[in-house]
Amino acid sequence: MAPEAVMVSYRLGGADGVAVEARKWEWALHELGYRVRRVAGEFDDGLRPDDTWLPFLAIDPAEGATPDPGALAASLAGARLVVVENLCSLPINPEASTLTADVLARHVGAVVFHHHDLPWQRAGLTAPDGIPPHRPNSLHVTVNDYSRLQLERRGFGAVTIRNSFDLDPPRGDRAATRATLGFADDDIVLLQPARAIPRKNVPAAIEFATEVAALETRAVRLWITGPAEDGYDIVFARLLAEAEIPVTVGRAPSSADAYAAAELVVYPSTWEGFGNPVIESITHRRPIAVGSYPVLDELRAFGVELLSIEEPEQACQWLREPRPEVLEENVNRVRPHCSITDLPTRLERVLAQAGWDAP
Repeated sequence: MAPEAVMVSYRLGGADGVAVEARKWEWALHELGYRVRRVAGEFDDGLRPDDTWLPFLAIDPAEGATPDPGALAASLAGARLVVVENLCSLPINPEASTLTADVLARHVGAVVFHHHDLPWQRAGLTAPDGIPPHRPNSLHVTVNDYSRLQLERRGFGAVTIRNSFDLDPPRGDRAATRATLGFADDDIVLLQPARAIPRKNVPAAIEFATEVAALETRAVRLWITGPAEDGYDIVFARLLAEAEIPVTVGRAPSSADAYAAAELVVYPSTWEGFGNPVIESITHRRPIAVGSYPVLDELRAFGVELLSIEEPEQACQWLREPRPEVLEENVNRVRPHCSITDLPTRLERVLAQAGWDAP
């Protein structure tokens, strides 16, 4: 029987960055010969037969979700490899983070802490003692060099495996998606593919779209996929009510449909652990106007050409005179760093460096 790997997180199966990348790692582990199970506080894609649902691990546990270290330990029993997806990285449910670290301290087997964010990178967030954990027979993997260097300065050995992408994804259904969302054929659709939370900087997206609308003769529509989370509902509703341009909120059937339906992607985030939409916009051959966050410098270092939310005139010039050759060159520059086809090999290499035999 194939050896077992268990993926553990607050929430799996959804469209947030952690869940998206966990799904790719699950595929890569299957490719390496593991049988993979999931343990989480929430499953946005529904429960599979071999999932273990532990509500006390959720980001915001329901009342009565009593922490149960025995249940978590039982769910990990027998696993050759445990992959912890951000649960012991970003303590947004500190009790769940600490409980998981304590259980893993007694677990027999290899553990990968897959860090998408770290506690000191979020304003106002204080990490409990032991988060991230110093644990023998463990590997710390970050999604960027920025976090890896921060971990190393704190006494952790760490390696970087950047997020991975299908660089030639299937095309989405542009016409059907636009029709469903009420966009006219000649509307300029600016897509912000993000949940509505403070660090996604929705006000900057609205301002940018308003500036583009002032420079264009065609109607401009801002589309934010949403939804509002982390208590941002009231602020988000006010921003929408005060916006001088039409703003649509809602998800497309798939990310491919979303990118196909848009003329340009808007990504003004102030902080991202990686920023998947930057690379996704490139893979879907869409120009993107970005703000500034630390890890973005690492993506720019690939040599890709990105637009700026500070220069709406530049974006309008692109809309009037598209440059498909630049979009293709962006894909070529990303390919050596972020191709999903290379993920199993990258993962196998770092597991081997940790002294762990492949299945």
